[in-house]
Amino acid sequence: MKSTIKTALITGAGSGIGRAVAQALAKDNWSLILTGRRETSLKETAALCEKRDHLIFPADITSQESVQALFKKIRDHYGRLDLLFNNAGINAPAIPLEELSFEDWKKVIDTNLTGAFLCTQQAFKLMKTQDPKGGRIINNGSISAHTPRPMSVAYTASKHAVTGLTQSTILDGRDQNITCGQIDIGNAKSDMTKKMEEGTLQADGSRKVEPTMDVNEIGKAIVYMAGLPPAANIPFMTIMANGMPYIGRG
Repeated sequence: MKSTIKTALITGAGSGIGRAVAQALAKDNWSLILTGRRETSLKETAALCEKRDHLIFPADITSQESVQALFKKIRDHYGRLDLLFNNAGINAPAIPLEELSFEDWKKVIDTNLTGAFLCTQQAFKLMKTQDPKGGRIINNGSISAHTPRPMSVAYTASKHAVTGLTQSTILDGRDQNITCGQIDIGNAKSDMTKKMEEGTLQADGSRKVEPTMDVNEIGKAIVYMAGLPPAANIPFMTIMANGMPYIGRG
């Protein structure tokens, strides 16, 4: 008997964009798998979601063994996965390129890129064998996947690489009924954007206060992308705070 439950895995679900997307998907009748490093934060997210069969499973997405354990739990609990939202991400200190430590570089690449790859790889293995076959993967890119901020070499490099991951995933999943898209977000209001409201470094060396947008708009966008039929896909969507210094020259 084919399952009628819609299942979605959200990485970095304990706060910010991950939490907003979890709430939006739950409202749209998805059953959620919430993962992140801190169980307490994941439980707080689950408590904010519509009451359904949500699964909390703390994991370190930079660890292959941890990701494998996560997907084993999904397979055992639900038997399938319909949506993977590769959301988890971190940044490095905003310091000159030559001063960035190898450790900070590696943490950003391991989380933002390798973590997304490891989850995508396991999602492919499950989505190719489940009934019905297929599913959807959405990667959290960034405005930085197009245009960098000053002193952001690790984050910018990781997000450009995520774009490559998205494109390859689209191609490699095509004959398996696995679709992939990317949402590039600019200044969704969260703990990470507080500095932008106080003034953040611009390309010309000045500091300017930047506008932000309600993070719940990201949840609505993901619900739309996730709700498309398998025959349709949004490869790239950009959603940003109106007025932020991205389009144009300041």
